Amino acid sequence: MPELTGWENFYVIVGSSAGALIGLQFVLISLIAQIPLVKDMEKASGAFATPTIVHFVSVLILSANIAAPWNAIAAAATLWGFVGLIGLTYIVIVARRMKLQTAYSPEFEDQLFHLVLPLVAYAALVISSLMALSRTRGALFGVAAAALLLLLVGIHNAWDAATYHVFLKTKESTRDQ
Repeated sequence: MPELTGWENFYVIVGSSAGALIGLQFVLISLIAQIPLVKDMEKASGAFATPTIVHFVSVLILSANIAAPWNAIAAAATLWGFVGLIGLTYIVIVARRMKLQTAYSPEFEDQLFHLVLPLVAYAALVISSLMALSRTRGALFGVAAAALLLLLVGIHNAWDAATYHVFLKTKESTRDQ
């Protein structure tokens, strides 16, 4: 399909990055699992750790979607619109989990990277899917922007979680001993 010509390299880079970061996130979670748990950490994990994997998986799905040999843009657009709708629904779940957990008090940066930016990315996917037939080029740039934003959000959140647990929680646990 000529509309997708030129996007292959972008999605190979973005998709392989997301795939590698999913693996790295599992390694990170394994290492963090050895740190003593604080009260309500399981609920906090559902609010702060799980969404990172979801965003990386979304990028991987979007990359595979664009790389597929579609005959028309409508099928691809339907899939990325579906990813966007699921993502928007998931952000509502994440917001609820953030509110219910008591292990950590979210700051502005947490709200921005766990709620606002993913909401923008998933909304961009839905909007791009709706405009795909009339403005294909713009829609493809919207999907690319959303994928890149989700990748960057995931990287930020993984790094934030790692530094939080390694520098703050390990310091607290050694102080308590």
